[in-house]
Amino acid sequence: MYKVFVSFLFTIVTTMSLQAQEAKHVVLITIDGFRPNFYMEDTWQTPNLMKLKAEGTHALGVNSVFPSMTYPSHTTIVTGVKPAKHGVYFNGMFEPNGSTGKIYWNDSSIKAKTLWTAAKEKGLVTAAMFWPVAAEAPVTYNIADIGSLGEKAREDYSVPTGFLKKVKKELFNDSARVEYGKDQNVAAIAAYVIKTAKPALMTVHLFGVDHYSHEAGRDGEAPRAAVRAADSAIGIIRKSLEDAGIWNNTVFIVTGDHGFTDVETSVNPNVWLVKAGFITDVKTDEWKAQFTSVSGSSYLYLRDKNDKATSDAVLQLLNKLPADQKKYFRIITRKQMDAEGANPEAAFALTAENGATLGSSMKGEAIKPRKKGGVHGNFPDFKEIQTGMITTGPNIRKGGVVREMGVVDYAPLIAKILGLNMPVGDGKIPAGVFIK
Repeated sequence: MYKVFVSFLFTIVTTMSLQAQEAKHVVLITIDGFRPNFYMEDTWQTPNLMKLKAEGTHALGVNSVFPSMTYPSHTTIVTGVKPAKHGVYFNGMFEPNGSTGKIYWNDSSIKAKTLWTAAKEKGLVTAAMFWPVAAEAPVTYNIADIGSLGEKAREDYSVPTGFLKKVKKELFNDSARVEYGKDQNVAAIAAYVIKTAKPALMTVHLFGVDHYSHEAGRDGEAPRAAVRAADSAIGIIRKSLEDAGIWNNTVFIVTGDHGFTDVETSVNPNVWLVKAGFITDVKTDEWKAQFTSVSGSSYLYLRDKNDKATSDAVLQLLNKLPADQKKYFRIITRKQMDAEGANPEAAFALTAENGATLGSSMKGEAIKPRKKGGVHGNFPDFKEIQTGMITTGPNIRKGGVVREMGVVDYAPLIAKILGLNMPVGDGKIPAGVFIK
């Protein structure tokens, strides 16, 4: 009887001790293209995600922003506000005279306060690994996602000075170029920072799943292999926290930025505008209206933003299209865009439907078949485009389920955990995540 009592008492004390652990660290990992079925279905072979799910709280669906693209979504995650307020409307910038590949990559593009700034105000050590729109952000250890600017730019903008070169030397045998698309490599760098610096706030961006989902669609051996690789990366980062002795003081969050839709039809609405005389030559500024597209959606820009007559005429043109053409898109009104906190510069938008992807081409056929693949960027109001979430750590409910939340909710959640001073934004702390 005495042994039973002692065992019972030990269990109570241990449980109370675990519950009393204070969160001193947050590690937020985004898997680009992360979907709830990766941890809701056994067939995806994700033991690390499944373990986290059993230990903590998971979401059945997480809503993205409009457009449901990588850069706007990631910026919403660290600001708690939607694109209309933070200023990152797409991955790439709208260029009225034709695209030259300009992207949002520098922290100066963000017009709202970030978690990194709030953490710096509190004197906390931070880290950002391949996070979009983070070059020159107020981050202690930073290797930014700088798109196509090249490896030298990535090295030049790494912080502290020479940090990426040091990482290459110590982890990758001084390799001139690390294969960042391999998520285990990104995880190894994150683990190195955890071991050496134990940051209070770390954000990590894994992007292998997105690449292979674009190529093959929502399912297939390549996307499944990429998901397994991302799961392996999660395990590497978790082990580094355990080895550093800070796992029990860490809130660990795995989420994403968007889901994916399968596509096999390409639609280029600018072809209709050329035929109707709204576009003559954008390079010489001979246009009244043009669409800029991001795969899952397209945005109408007016040469004169107050030209309501042209906007109405384009709407009329679209509404008069035959049903077998209109089925590939849905019009998102300016009012709907305002309600969703989307790009304030566009007159209205289109969101792709029925297996279509939207492009910006002005030549050829407006609608044509394409190789099967996957896209995102759509209006975030349906299941396939949702991302997912799993979290565990001190004061996080075990076995908790959040039915629906948004990427906009992470900033207030993390601010609460770390005691950061963030302004009231568009998100809220999801009910059911915390024990109390």
